[in-house]
Amino acid sequence: MSAHTNIQIINGLDGNPAFVVIPYADYLKEHSVDNATIPNEVVGAVIKQDITPIKAWREYLHLSTAELATRLGVSEAEYIDIENQEKPHKQLLKKMAAALNIKIDQLNF
Repeated sequence: MSAHTNIQIINGLDGNPAFVVIPYADYLKEHSVDNATIPNEVVGAVIKQDITPIKAWREYLHLSTAELATRLGVSEAEYIDIENQEKPHKQLLKKMAAALNIKIDQLNF
């Protein structure tokens, strides 16, 4: 049985325990979330502006097409073609997610 040894108990006004504080790393281990979130601005851009998730993420992260082209090792024109693909294949999505520093699930919506 493993027990936390680095916790803090905070009592309420009545003197009874009201809160427990644990190290943040322990919290993350116990409450890890597999699903990555997608910012409202990204989803909104895809819907309202009718753009691809790749382009929405690039704009959200304030990256230029030239910068992402460099990260992918392709020309800027090739990158623009990639960015405008409606349904990129999984291998390309993996590369894009890595270039954007996000999870593939965040591109595949």
